[in-house]
Amino acid sequence: MAAKVKKKTRKAVTKRFKKSATGKILHKKPGRRHLAASKTRKQKRRLRQTVQAGGALAKTLANEMGG
Repeated sequence: MAAKVKKKTRKAVTKRFKKSATGKILHKKPGRRHLAASKTRKQKRRLRQTVQAGGALAKTLANEMGG
């Protein structure tokens, strides 16, 4: 009988997302790297936040992270 194929981790996902201790998928908001001069101070401050991925996306990401 052949050995079961081991699932690989999607490296692009692991670089962008992390799993919290309680199992939530967290990520940084996009839009702070460049072209920030035109954004207000408030916009840039809010882009610093880490947010939670929800719904079907979180389920897909958790699967691709290998857990």
